[in-house]
Amino acid sequence: MILRLCALASVCVFAATAVAEDPVPKTDDLQPMFNDKDFTGWKKVGGDATYKIEGDTIVGEVGPGPNTFLRTEKTYGDFIFKADLKLEVPGNSGIQFRSHQKPETDKNPDRVFGYQMEVDPSDRKWSGGIYDEGRRGWLYDLKDKPEKQAAFKLDDWNEYVIKAEGDHLQTWVNGVPVADLHDAEDAEGFIALQVHSGKAGKILWKNVSIKELSLTETSK
Repeated sequence: MILRLCALASVCVFAATAVAEDPVPKTDDLQPMFNDKDFTGWKKVGGDATYKIEGDTIVGEVGPGPNTFLRTEKTYGDFIFKADLKLEVPGNSGIQFRSHQKPETDKNPDRVFGYQMEVDPSDRKWSGGIYDEGRRGWLYDLKDKPEKQAAFKLDDWNEYVIKAEGDHLQTWVNGVPVADLHDAEDAEGFIALQVHSGKAGKILWKNVSIKELSLTETSK
């Protein structure tokens, strides 16, 4: 009987360990991706949303045409990324990572596709989930995950963190673990700030920063 109880306890401990989620990575050693003066190292693709710099903040506003992206000219593989974002006028948005471009139509020769950490202010509340923009759709949604849905603050700043390590993709919103999945579709690509097409919307970003992970760090 004692042996049976010990075995049961071991199973319970293992189960608790298996479902434990990783804490938000350390972000105080990340390097800024903007110089707070201009968009050196970045370029706009897709539609005609506007991006401008106001102090230490990047302001994106919905414009005509398809989804618009302010993307890095550089590509990234394994990394920890952080940005603070706020919806001044609520609208769908997201942060692309390990993403790419391909011609689609004459009206959209810069079609962006790849992983996106979602910004979803709708009643669905799937902010922080991972969507495969322009390709497979949702890879990690927040259906039936109320504790994750509650992490995003509609009227305040939100800390978004992404960790991409090999095929392991993880996201955190305000320190809350959200998406956690393995997917080997893309090993590297650019990072981009999305302004979704459609109704009027305005989104603010600041403290956009990154740390590229070396092979030594990713093997720890």
